[in-house]
Amino acid sequence: MEEIKDEVKTAEATLRYARISARKVKIVADLIRGKDVAEALAIVKFTPKASSEIIEKLLKSAIANAENNHSMDSKKLYIAEICANQGPTLKRIRPAAKGSAVRIRKRTSHITIVLKERV
Repeated sequence: MEEIKDEVKTAEATLRYARISARKVKIVADLIRGKDVAEALAIVKFTPKASSEIIEKLLKSAIANAENNHSMDSKKLYIAEICANQGPTLKRIRPAAKGSAVRIRKRTSHITIVLKERV
């Protein structure tokens, strides 16, 4: 007999080369992982971190993807996965004392949000 699997739909949004370090993004990402979408939006809106604005915009994009591309119900959505990986580092040089130079590392990150529907 064949087993019929009830597949869970997923919607995804990805932001690549965001000009913020992955370490700063992970602080806010850990706050909203596993939460319902409405609750996650409220948390992100009132979190005073630099990455919260970026994550809020990306989360709204993931919700729009779920509704329009996968015809999912926005009230049943939750954040199944959210990850912030390190992207390429932009290396810059700044003059320092005694004619030397100091390297400045401008870090970037890749942020991915995966939404699923609660059964």
